[in-house]
Amino acid sequence: MRDMKDYFENTKGVGVLATADADGKVNVAIYARPHFLNEDDNNTASFIMNERLSYANILANPHAAYLFIEEGDEYVGKRLSLTKVGQDDDQEKIKPLRRRNLPDECYEGKTQHLVHFRIDGVRPLIGK
Repeated sequence: MRDMKDYFENTKGVGVLATADADGKVNVAIYARPHFLNEDDNNTASFIMNERLSYANILANPHAAYLFIEEGDEYVGKRLSLTKVGQDDDQEKIKPLRRRNLPDECYEGKTQHLVHFRIDGVRPLIGK
């Protein structure tokens, strides 16, 4: 099986991040593919998060799930069980990781966080 970094760098598709607040109230949101920042670490996925509901939930409850559906006609992809293990708030480190080429003005006045998650489990999109 391809490693996670290679898989997410080279596979197009749609991602959904599910989080829950401290009371268990669930939120789901479309999210980009995760970043794998360390070449030798296939077990830490990082997401750029804006200060919205998903981020607020992660602050209250470190557990999340990420569902990725590969582009194509078949139902293929991965489900990741995640636990927050840290974050980086340095905007200069986050900027080069952005995949969308939006003008800098779109980010003015907004704080983003690079949130790091331990991958606790990986399952196929369907089954197991």
